[in-house]
Order: sequence, then structure tokens, then C-alpha cells
Amino acid sequence: MSAYSVWAMEYAHVPNYPLSSLVYGAHNQGHRRLPYNYIVIKGQGHVAMVDVGYNHKAYGKVLAETFGVQGWHPPVTVLAECGIKPADVSRILLTHAHFDHMGNIGDFPNATFYIQERELSKWVWAMSLERRFRWLTLAVDPADILRTVELARDRRLVCVDGDRENVLPGIDLHAAPDSHTWGSMYVRLRNDLEAKSQDSFVFAGDLVYTYENLRGWKPEDPEYLPIGLAVGSQYNLVMTTEAMVKHVDGDIKRVIPFHEERLKDHYSSRATSAGLRITELALADGEPSRVR
Repeated sequence: MSAYSVWAMEYAHVPNYPLSSLVYGAHNQGHRRLPYNYIVIKGQGHVAMVDVGYNHKAYGKVLAETFGVQGWHPPVTVLAECGIKPADVSRILLTHAHFDHMGNIGDFPNATFYIQERELSKWVWAMSLERRFRWLTLAVDPADILRTVELARDRRLVCVDGDRENVLPGIDLHAAPDSHTWGSMYVRLRNDLEAKSQDSFVFAGDLVYTYENLRGWKPEDPEYLPIGLAVGSQYNLVMTTEAMVKHVDGDIKRVIPFHEERLKDHYSSRATSAGLRITELALADGEPSRVR
């Protein structure tokens, strides 16, 4: 019995993204469609999200166009596909501060946001460096950092230092410092609400981009291959990947990368009228399917 319904919601995509940016060292191996997703979790009297996407205006739009993002749609349109309004969302768990994961915080008026304290403070530090260090702030919109500080002023931000269990029943936060970003984290859902869960998902943010990060190129001889972008270390990414896989008892299909086109190969899904995909990972009792 699932305590929560869970959907991966695509809100934009890049038609042809270099594989070398997704898997470290995968040079001259072509391109792949790259969806931009966030996660919606509904149940136990709550609606939560893991990340919120970006807003296609101002510097967010500039960054999106730089990365070739197309087909953007706002949360009010995307969430309607599973019968939810942005105002219904009460908890938002931010895996990291890149523009495509936390640029839309202004669209959720009733939510409390969670982020690793290190993630917020280190981006402020990185933005204070001289211009020649600007690579360190790649994919970050400084206005998003300021908006996050405003959430703190309004008592709507929780800065987490390390791991934290049960931010909602069965939902845990796990820190992954100095990996993809300074203070990345991933979210574990224990969908049976048991401490030793037999029904877990891990929402990886960008700690993995694609299944190849979890299994390598040969599933019969698996290996961990880190992603193509880390402000921390590839070692930390590989060890975090091992921790995430252990949380789901080795079933890599339950580690959910937010930019993996092939989620639809393992879970029920459908394309919306806008050409975006909603993927149904779990359904709580009484929740109607949003893909059938």
C-alpha cells in the first residue's frame, strides 16, 4: 500500500543535448533529448514537490536559451495535469540552486522551502569572487539566491545542515556536499512509511542525470559513471550514487534522475497536449491515475 502518489512532471526540454555533458568522458557519442522534470508527491494530507523548475523570464530565460531549452510551461499548467494548483503545495524540497531547479519559487505562495544551508551560503560566496571565477556560478541565477533569502525573512525557509528524517512522514533529506554543487541533497521517500522500507524511491535531483550514471554502458557489468558537471568532486558523486542505490536495495529504476527521458520505459506515462510528459511512479489508495 503506497502512502503517497508520485509523479515526475516534465515542464520543458532540450531537443538535442550533448551526451558528454551527462556522462563524464562520453565524448563524441552524440546527443539525447533532455527533459526538465520536477517531482510531485501527494498524500498524508500534504502536497510536496522536489524542485520547482525555472521561470522563463529575465535571467532565467537567458540561461534557458543558452542551454537550448524549449517548450517551457508554468507550474499552473503542468500541475493541472495531476489535479493540483501551485497554492496547494505545502512543502518544497530543493535539491540544489541551479536555475532549472529553484527558479520558480515565486509561484508557490503557501509552501515552506527546504534547502541545505551549505548550498545557500556557498553560492553567495561564489558570487562574491572576481569575474575570472565565473565558471563556478554556471547555471545559477543570482536573483534566485536573493529570492531564497527573502523566503528566510518571511519565515518560509528551512536551512538544513546535513541529513533530516521525516520532513513529512516517510520523507527524508540526505546531504551530498561538494558533489554536483556545494550543498546538493537528494530526497528519499519511504512509501510504506516503514523505517526499514521495502518501497522506497530516491529523487536524485542532478546527482545523476541518466541511467548510465547508475549502471555504466554495460548493464551486465555495471559501474558508476559520474555526471559531466561537478563543482565538487567526481569521487563524491560516485560515493553518493552508491548511497542512493543502497537506499532502494539496488533497484536503480527507483533512483529517479530529473533529466532522464527513459523514465517512460519503466513507468506508466503519457504526453500532454502541450507535448510534455507526466510519468506516474506510484499511486496512493483512492488516487485516480493521471496517465490512463
